[in-house]
Order: sequence, then C-alpha cells, then structure tokens
Amino acid sequence: MENWLIANEIIIYKTAASVVAIYLIIVLYSRVFGLRTFAKMTSVDFAATIAMGSIFADVIGNTDYSILKGGVALGIIILLQTLYSFFIRKSSAFKKVFTNTPYLLMKDGEILHENLSKANVSTGDLYGKLREANVIELKEVRAVVFEVTGDISVLHTQGNEPLAKELLEGVTG
Repeated sequence: MENWLIANEIIIYKTAASVVAIYLIIVLYSRVFGLRTFAKMTSVDFAATIAMGSIFADVIGNTDYSILKGGVALGIIILLQTLYSFFIRKSSAFKKVFTNTPYLLMKDGEILHENLSKANVSTGDLYGKLREANVIELKEVRAVVFEVTGDISVLHTQGNEPLAKELLEGVTG
C-alpha cells in the first residue's frame, strides 16, 4: 500500500523507468521536430507546451498510464503543432483566421488607452512592465507591444534614436 511517505518498491522502479523513458521520448521528438517544439512564439505553442507537461506528469505520476500512450499523445501534439506552424508560414488566409496580432500599447512616449482596453491590460500592468524594462521617463519609450504570447515588449532608448519600422511590422494599432 502506498501512502504519502513511502511507496512500494515496484512503484518506485516503474516511476523511475517512466521518467527515463518519457524524457528520452521528449528528447527524441525535440530533435526530430526541432527547437520550435518547446518555443513560446504563439498561444498555440504555449498551449502545446502545457499539454506536453501534463502528459509528462501523467506518465510519471500514474502507474496505470502507459509510456506508449504518453509517447503517442506527445507525438500527436507535436505533430499538430508542427502542422499549425507550417500552415501559418504557407497560407496567409490560415494565418489571418488562426492567429492573433500583437497590439501597440504605447508609441513615442504616449499611452494608447484604447489599445490597452482592447488588450485587457491595465495602466498599472503597463507601468509594471515599464519598470521591469528600467524605463525612467515615458519619453524614453519608443513602443510597447503586447505580444501574441501574452508577453509585453518594451522598446526604449535614452536618446532620440528613431524606432526601426520593421520592429512594428504586423502590430495592430
């Protein structure tokens, strides 16, 4: 009988074998499918990473969950993620329907309050991100972008250098 302090010797061996096996499967998949496997470039990538972590935990923590089942589930998630990123790159129509666009929250020191509302970001959240980026004065800020991953990028300078237009390509607002 297993309790919260000790476990049956067989369960310990199964857990250890499961950890090693599923870890090796993840390493193999990431080598086959590439670095994008665990990237957080889009919300789909983020969701896939969460799902993979859940499967990893299930295989390790549940002795009734087979390594094969976990490996197949991981493979299907990674395959779907790979297909998604392929179609995003190859089809502008697919990209338009299935992706979000980043929002511009600040431009040249001015807060874009309408875009803050659209992105559901408070002024306090924005100020927190500006502090994290070591912004001293709002006039230093060239742009603040709410990325599709949920991250906020702060582009700032201490001089008057202009912002490269390419950095805001595809940004709404």
